[in-house]
Amino acid sequence: MLRSRKRLDLDGAACLVTGAGQGIGLETARALHARGARVALLDVDGARADAAASSLGDGALGVAVDVRDRDGMAAATARVVEAFGRLDVVVANAGVTPARGTLRRLDPDDFDRVLDINVRGVFHTVRPAIEPVIAAGGHMVVVASVAAIMPGPMGSPYMISKAAAEQLGRALRLELAAYGATAGVAYFGVVETEMTAVTMDGDPIAAALGDRMPWPLSRRITAATAGRVIAGGVERRAPRTLAPRGWHAITLGRGLVPALLDDLVARDRALLDLVRRSDAETAVLQKTR
Repeated sequence: MLRSRKRLDLDGAACLVTGAGQGIGLETARALHARGARVALLDVDGARADAAASSLGDGALGVAVDVRDRDGMAAATARVVEAFGRLDVVVANAGVTPARGTLRRLDPDDFDRVLDINVRGVFHTVRPAIEPVIAAGGHMVVVASVAAIMPGPMGSPYMISKAAAEQLGRALRLELAAYGATAGVAYFGVVETEMTAVTMDGDPIAAALGDRMPWPLSRRITAATAGRVIAGGVERRAPRTLAPRGWHAITLGRGLVPALLDDLVARDRALLDLVRRSDAETAVLQKTR
């Protein structure tokens, strides 16, 4: 299990990034590619995925797929493994925000859409990638948000979904540790993206709500900065990455004990053995059905 504690050499590594046609996903793919990795850029918009891959050049592959499509994600992952011969890194980045609205007034279909993409989409991303990532001794990243720990007036579906994504990433880290692979969760504040421009800056009420955030919490970062933070965290096999720095005190104050417990549990050999025993038992049961 010692390989899980070593830095991950991205030179020649095979990576898969969802929501990679623009924004944080594209900049993450760009940062990984700049470190020598081969990158598959997955996006629901196939033309955008192909254009993004072309902008990176050799070693980049565009794949059209909707993360809500479980079978489609399994097929896309298999295609990436076939193209690259392996899979070292997965970044589950694809996400959306809801239309502004309180729980009293929001469209229930919009609630479902956000959770389908931001939660089920993460599961559909990591599940088919687990076996090849374990085989490579690789690393997975779930892109959550500081929204996971913040109150969510008029945008609660996003906060709810990111809190769920965070817990998925933490569980994934502990379970992969049993097999020498690693995982981490990325947390960001406000990132300058097209989504931010539409949902925050383009909405007077949302903009006024954002203006009430105190400095340094109101400080924004670029998508390129977020991408570099993720890529650096992948190299370090970081269990947690966060930007901008102003959020560190709040997240540590809220999450110090859970973070320490995560670290202890990830090194508990008896617990990791239970993970492997559970997997083995389930595999036997599944074969007898």
